[in-house]
Order: sequence, then C-alpha cells, then structure tokens
Amino acid sequence: MRANYKMQRLYVTAGLTAGKRAETGPEAINYLANVLRMKEGDEILAFNGRDGEWRAALRFESKKKLSLEPLEQTREQPAPPDLIYCFAPLKQGRLDYLVQKAVEMGAGTLQPVVTQHTQVPRIGIERIEANAIEAAEQCGVLAIPQTREPVKLEKLLEGWDGNRRLIFCDEGHETYNPLPLLQSLPRGPLGVLIGPEGGFSDHERQVLRKLPFVTAIPLGQRILRADTAAVAALALIQATIGDW
Repeated sequence: MRANYKMQRLYVTAGLTAGKRAETGPEAINYLANVLRMKEGDEILAFNGRDGEWRAALRFESKKKLSLEPLEQTREQPAPPDLIYCFAPLKQGRLDYLVQKAVEMGAGTLQPVVTQHTQVPRIGIERIEANAIEAAEQCGVLAIPQTREPVKLEKLLEGWDGNRRLIFCDEGHETYNPLPLLQSLPRGPLGVLIGPEGGFSDHERQVLRKLPFVTAIPLGQRILRADTAAVAALALIQATIGDW
C-alpha cells in the first residue's frame, strides 16, 4: 500500500505488533499532546524501521505516559536502500539540509568523510540521526538509514568494496554533461561521494581517479554549493542507474 500522507507519522523505537501497546518517550508526548493537541483515541501512523508502518491509536495512561495501540499494518517493511551516501560534513544548517535530502532520495547508509578541506572539527552523529528520522517521518520513508562514524577519506577508500561503484562529483571534469558517463555504467551496488565546501584537493582528485571502482562525474558548468551538489548528484544517479 502507498503511504497515507494525510495522517501524522511518528518514529518510535518500540516494537510494533497487533495487540501489544508500544510506549513512547517524553518528546513524543510533548509533540503529540501539547504541540498537535491530539487526544485519547486519535490515530497516527507509527513506524520503527523494522516492523513496517502501523495505524495506531493514542492511549494516555497518565499525563507523563503515552502508549500507542497498533490497530492495523498499513505497509510492510521494505528492504533498506543499498545506496551508501558518503559526504564531507558541512556547517550545521547546511548539513541538516544535506542529510534530510539524502534520506528523501533513497540513501541507505550515511557515511561522514573527513577530507583535506573539511572545515567542521566536530561531527554530531546524534544530530545526523535525528535529521534522518525527521526526514523519514515527513516523507513516508520506512527504512531509517544507518549512520556510520566519521572516517578519513584514505581509510574509506582502503576499505571500500571494489564491487561497489563509487561515484564522486568532480568539478574539474573535462565535460559538463554527466548523463553519458552514468548511462554507460552497469547496474549494481552504488556509493556516492560529495566533497566539502572547498572541494576535493588536487591530490584527493588524483587518488580517486586512479581507483578502478571510482567514476568521476561533472554537475554542469556552474559551481554548486556542497549541499546543492548533493541533491543534484543524487537525483541524477537515482534517475539513471539507481532505484527510480
């Protein structure tokens, strides 16, 4: 079944199954009861990334305790997307946007990557996870992407599965049109690599271009911000060789 976008959606950590109430945390209580003014018996769509999506009724057991009563499974749990999304962290607001759009567009794994020009000294994994959940709630996504610990670019490439094609956006590419390059690639597992606000260094670009599992693509003749490049790249890749 297709997602019902008219009902409020909520991510929960508890298991979801018919006949067994699922407890929520204080943030959910505040949001549903105080912000949305929902009451006993009102229904939402609940999901946890494991048990599919459920139509569930609110059960206020006390002022500080709220449970969800699963009534009917509206969608079964799909297989998680196989796309690994590798990105150099950006400043907070732009990073939030980048993560949310990656989830909307089918990223299955979020991999922060530290490059030579990365300017963010501390990477908040919990904030990335929170943005991924928020995007999933708003866009009907059921599979919450896995968020990995940050890794340096060198380590990422050393441990990369050579059977998985890694596509990186290279502003120094010889052509402006990425479509012929993407259309020439065989279907298979994919990874996407987005650089930092200052771009990849010349050394990093040389290293990437020498690897047999890496494909460099351009993103047109204009210089794009890193967060804009992320959305453009994912749209192109998903539409040509991805799951669209």
